[in-house]
Amino acid sequence: MFERPRGGERAILVGVGIGHPVDPYDTSEFKALAASAGAEGVGLVLATRPRPDPKYFVGSGKAEEIRACAEEHGADVVLVDQTLTPSQERNLEKLTNRRVLDRNGLILDIFAQRARSFEGKLQVELAQLSHLASRLVRGWTHLERQKGGIGLRGPGETQLETDRRLIAKRIRTLKGRLEKLARQRDTSRHVRREVPVPTVALVGYTNAGKSTLFNSLTGATTFVADQLFATLDPTVRQVKLAGVGEVVLADTVGFVRALPHELVAAFRSTLQEARDADLLLHVVDASDPLRNERIEQVREVLKGIGAGDIRELLVFNKVDLLRVEVSSADAPGVATPTIVMGADGVAARVWVSAATGAGLDDLRAALAHAVRPNQVRRTLHLELPAAAVRSDLYRRNAVRAERQCDDGSWELDVELDLSEVAKLLGGRGVNLVDNSDTSREQRVA
Repeated sequence: MFERPRGGERAILVGVGIGHPVDPYDTSEFKALAASAGAEGVGLVLATRPRPDPKYFVGSGKAEEIRACAEEHGADVVLVDQTLTPSQERNLEKLTNRRVLDRNGLILDIFAQRARSFEGKLQVELAQLSHLASRLVRGWTHLERQKGGIGLRGPGETQLETDRRLIAKRIRTLKGRLEKLARQRDTSRHVRREVPVPTVALVGYTNAGKSTLFNSLTGATTFVADQLFATLDPTVRQVKLAGVGEVVLADTVGFVRALPHELVAAFRSTLQEARDADLLLHVVDASDPLRNERIEQVREVLKGIGAGDIRELLVFNKVDLLRVEVSSADAPGVATPTIVMGADGVAARVWVSAATGAGLDDLRAALAHAVRPNQVRRTLHLELPAAAVRSDLYRRNAVRAERQCDDGSWELDVELDLSEVAKLLGGRGVNLVDNSDTSREQRVA
């Protein structure tokens, strides 16, 4: 078997359509993935097959074309935009005498380069080891199975079995460390839930502009770059919204078509921020011709982690790059920021540009309304036994005005969700003073 060099970034890209021709947009995305991994695409081979070939996935003739293309361009690695079985990967490596990475391996390599936090590095290592466990090959033969005869008795375990045992041990260690970090995250979330501050998670397809939007809304300095998976580690910041108060905003890892299952499993604790959110801010690249397909692909991943039923606010970003026809007689114009309301009267879609700041004020207003769609202003009378309720309302930043009564009780003007008001009224010493504020116009946006 050939040596696997650590360097060398000249790559042959292989796109395979199963039952249909290769989609040019999929090819464009795969080129971006290769560039994000640091590879220079020096050749492209496209193939269409009714079904995968058991030996090479692409068929023997196309495999020979890949080998010839790699030799012609002096490539160091072959990248295949499909999921290969371990045997298919090894067969292609033997034929081309070059490293072969399928789509999953390429994404894992990008994640390994991008991870910065301790937890992120552990998650990536776990995903890589889970992927590698089924792809171990025999690297040398000096450790043989136990044989009979004097001088022929080996250690009783092949080197391949030793590797598998060590990998399994390391996976158990990583899972234990990640479970400990997950418990710590749960503790932090529990503390946040004690003071019920709404949580909003930014989700979306990779390179849709989530981190740029996150920085614009919170003033954070999250790393931003025009590349896939620029940031992996989740960032959490507080932002104040008019009529709602403090809101926790969480920037999560971007999704991509055919995201490897190993990564979804390894990043489950990180993606918990999305699963526990009160609202999902689904960021979409408005200039992407396949934006509708990207939306559905993200929603599939959200369903897979148990976040498919959470209220969603679609944010179409990058409207400054979106060209629309004003009329047949006019030149193309630029799309303008706008808000589209849903059937329930709550903002469902917002068109903005995080890079230029266009539409961000509208987004903040829509976000405040969407995170608390049923928030109303009420006046409550709290008797002395309800002093703890008064303290809790102040801690939740729900009190807008207070008046002391002659008997020492309080009248509080509060802004709360209707369900929270109903819950409070069931407590001892809490009464509703004014219940006339029921119109839509009097609700807090």
